[in-house]
Amino acid sequence: MAGLAASFGSGAMTNSMDEIEDADCIFIIGSNTSVAHPLVATRIFRAKKNGAKVIVLDPRQVHISEIADIYASHKMGTDVALLNGIMHVILKNGWHDQAYIDDQTEEFEACKAVIESFTEEMASEICGVDADVIRQIAESYGTAEKASIIYCMGITQHTTGVDNVKTLANLAMLTGNLGKESCGVNPLRGQNNVQGACDMGGLPNVFTAYQPVTNPAACEKFAKAWNVDSISNKVGLTIPAMLEGLEDGSVKSLYIMGENPVVSDPDVNHVKKAFEKADFIVVQDIFLTATAEMADVVLPGVSFAEKDGTFSNTERRVTRVRKAVEPRGEAHQDWQIIQDLSSRFGYPMNYANPEEVFNEIASLTPSYGGITYERLEGEGLQWPCPTQDHPGTRFLHKGKIARGKGLFHGIDFKPPAEVVDDEYPFWFSTGRVFAHYHTGTMTRNSPTLDAEIKEGFLEISQNDAARLEIKEGDLVTISSRRGSVDIKAEITKRVDDGSVFMPFHFIESCANVLTNPAHDPICKIPELKVCAVNIRKAA
Repeated sequence: MAGLAASFGSGAMTNSMDEIEDADCIFIIGSNTSVAHPLVATRIFRAKKNGAKVIVLDPRQVHISEIADIYASHKMGTDVALLNGIMHVILKNGWHDQAYIDDQTEEFEACKAVIESFTEEMASEICGVDADVIRQIAESYGTAEKASIIYCMGITQHTTGVDNVKTLANLAMLTGNLGKESCGVNPLRGQNNVQGACDMGGLPNVFTAYQPVTNPAACEKFAKAWNVDSISNKVGLTIPAMLEGLEDGSVKSLYIMGENPVVSDPDVNHVKKAFEKADFIVVQDIFLTATAEMADVVLPGVSFAEKDGTFSNTERRVTRVRKAVEPRGEAHQDWQIIQDLSSRFGYPMNYANPEEVFNEIASLTPSYGGITYERLEGEGLQWPCPTQDHPGTRFLHKGKIARGKGLFHGIDFKPPAEVVDDEYPFWFSTGRVFAHYHTGTMTRNSPTLDAEIKEGFLEISQNDAARLEIKEGDLVTISSRRGSVDIKAEITKRVDDGSVFMPFHFIESCANVLTNPAHDPICKIPELKVCAVNIRKAA
C-alpha cells in the first residue's frame, strides 16, 4: 500500500480480476498464484488460452510457472535489480511510452538515470537470471498492448518491500500500462478481507479510506461524528513497535483479534518472550490458537458463516456477508464484542446491527460514500463509489492518476538484511501450500484438508541433498541465527541449489522460528521471505 500510494496516490489493486482474461501479457512476480489465489489463477489460465504471454519470476519454481512462456528463477531479495534490468532493455529499445510519461507522470528523468545504469548484464550478475532471458522478458512485456502485473508477498515481505512495489509501479508507468483495462499493478492480498481492514483504518496512521490521523480536518470530522471533543493526531504503533514496547515496558497489554502471531510473525521465540512480559493479553478468535493459549482472556468470536456485514476483497469489491447459522455457545459477532467493550470502557456504542455501522462508514469515507446495503445486492460494488448514482470503479487512474501525476522513483538495489555465509550457507524462504491457509487455524481443524497435507516439510534440491547425504523423508535440522527446527526433507526440482523452502502453516515445524524480524523502514513489514540458514541431518 505504501509503495503504490507513493507512486499513484492509491494503495490498491488498480484493475479487476476478470480483466486479466483479456490481457496480452501477464507479468507474475513473487506470487504462487495457483496455490495461494486459485480463483485469480483461473483467470490467468483463461488468458493463456486466449493467447496471452505469461511471465513468471520467482526464486522457486511455483506451480503457475508450468504454464509460463518465460519462467526465470532469480536470487532471493534481488527483485529491484531484475526489474531495473528489464526496464533498461525497454528504454534501450524504445518500447517505453514517452507520450504517456510526458502527460501523466513526473520525476522520470531521475528514475531514468538509475535505470540506464542497470544494464541487463549488470542485473544478471546480481539476480542470477541470464541476460538473454532478461531481454526476452523486456520484449514480451514492453511490446504488449495490454500488460498486467500481478504480485504478492514474495515482493512485499522484504526490508525493501516498498522499494520493490515502487519499482513495479515504475515498470507500469514506463510502458503506459496504467489507467486502462487489463493492465495495471495488481497486488493479491494475503487474506480475504485484508483490503477491507485497511480501508476501515486498520493501520496505525489513518482513519477510514486512508485519511491521515495527522490531518486536522480529518480529526475534526471524526470527532464530530463520534461526539467527542477531540481525537488524538498521534500515529499509533506498528507490530514491531508493539513488541519493542512490551520489552521496554511502554506497552502493557495486547488485544489480538483474528491473528495468530506466535506462528505467523518472524522470530517466533522473540515474539513469545515479548508476550510473556505483557501484563494482560486478550485474544478474540474462533479456535484456541497457539496465541490464544498465551492469553489471560479469550473472547469467542464467530466464523464468516455466523456473521453479517461486508468484505472488501483484493479488487476493491465490497460484498455482503450474511449469517447462515447462529453463533454457538457464548460466541458473539465481532462488532458486538467491540461495542460491548467500548461501552464498558466508558464510550457507549449503540449500533443495532452491522448495516448501521456500514451507513456510518459511508458517511465518513469518500470512496465508500455511494455504497449501501441495498446497492450491494448481487455482485457488490468496487470503490471508489462516491455517490449513490455512481456505478463503482472497474479500474483506477483512467484519464488521470489519483495523485495528479504518477511519481517515478529511482530505486537502487539493496541486498537483503541477512545474506548467506560459511556458517549459514543456504537461502531460506517460506510460503503456502494448496491445502492450508495462513497458520492453519481453520484448515488444520478440517479433517479433509488436514488429511491432504498433515505436516510441514523442507524443500531441498537434489544436488544439495546428495552433498549433505540427505534422503527423501530424512529428518533434518534447519537453523538460523534465531533458532532451529527439525523437519522432514522433500527432495525437489522446485528450488535451486543453495536455496530451501518451508511452508509456514505448521506449528510443530514452525518456519517463523527461523525468519528474520528486520523490517522495511517505511511500512515496517518484516523480511519473511529471505534469510540465511544452515542444514544438517538430525541427530
